[in-house]
Amino acid sequence: MSYFSKQYHTPGTAPGTLVPKTGGPAPLSILLMDYTPDQVEEHQLASAADCTPFLERDTRTWIQVNGQVDAATLRHLGELFDLHDLALEDVLNSGQRPKMELYDEQMFVTLALPVYEDHKLNMIQISLFVGTNYLICFCPLDVDLFEPVRKRMRAPNNKRFANRQIDYLLYALMDLVIDEGFPVLEAFGDQFEHLEEQLLERPSQQTLSDIHDLKRELLVMRRTLWPQREMVGSLLRSDEALISADTFVYFRDCHDHSVQIIELLESYRDMATGMLDIYLSSVTNRTNETMRVLTMIATLFIPLTFIVGIYGMNFEHANSPWAMPELGWYYGYPLVWGLMVVVTVGLVWFFKKRHWL
Repeated sequence: MSYFSKQYHTPGTAPGTLVPKTGGPAPLSILLMDYTPDQVEEHQLASAADCTPFLERDTRTWIQVNGQVDAATLRHLGELFDLHDLALEDVLNSGQRPKMELYDEQMFVTLALPVYEDHKLNMIQISLFVGTNYLICFCPLDVDLFEPVRKRMRAPNNKRFANRQIDYLLYALMDLVIDEGFPVLEAFGDQFEHLEEQLLERPSQQTLSDIHDLKRELLVMRRTLWPQREMVGSLLRSDEALISADTFVYFRDCHDHSVQIIELLESYRDMATGMLDIYLSSVTNRTNETMRVLTMIATLFIPLTFIVGIYGMNFEHANSPWAMPELGWYYGYPLVWGLMVVVTVGLVWFFKKRHWL
């Protein structure tokens, strides 16, 4: 995961400039759902121009743009729906801070979608334009992230979308994006369990690297999702006409989920910091244990070295009163070995009595 993921124009570029991107990781597709209290229509559009017939209808229209949108398509949609240039620029320049902008009778919302695959975290920007009877959503992924919402809209017994304004669709999309944080946090929880087992058994240098990677991903996720919580809170405090009074209760549920995610993130960050302390303590204790064993071994050999050092001097003289009579004893050699064994056993007993061994 890159430390810097913000895309931006060359400094000095005029505001609202749509700089085309070269290539893209996902092909572009445009899905349209047009619905009324009586029916729901779905269309796969070939280009942005195919949206024109639906603008004249007295219906609610959801345009879902999946994949890497190009500047021409974005500019065409901007002309059809009178989208603000600064907001269009933010769609192309991904990595925006989650926010809500109001432009006359139009609302622009950016959300952060956490995606965790192959032990790698990516924060994907979801951009939404909300008008009186339309909603345009830009998602750079090649998969249809919002298929669960479509499935609910197709259900014949589900009248919530049909009987409510476009703000309920905005809630459904925001709720899905926000709730995607829970499976990511669940994956982080599994990683924490695995790392805890390693810390308790025998931590390695790879364990330390995994802890640092996890702590960095938590930091990036918190930095991105914290303003998302504030954005939902500011939406609840606003008196925007696009949000009806009976839909506010659903946005409060989004805010509650955002708060839960931030609280879990804070707990996980504390756990990651604690794991670093446990790792350092474990390494220190293991080093101390090694030094203790080596010290015991050296201590056991100190008196033995002293004994063999004395008897290795070989000072023997028949007429000297200071000679070493042991050197001439018949059982001198086994007696010295016996002495060393007694000294070693005595030291081991003494260490165990003092609980040093």
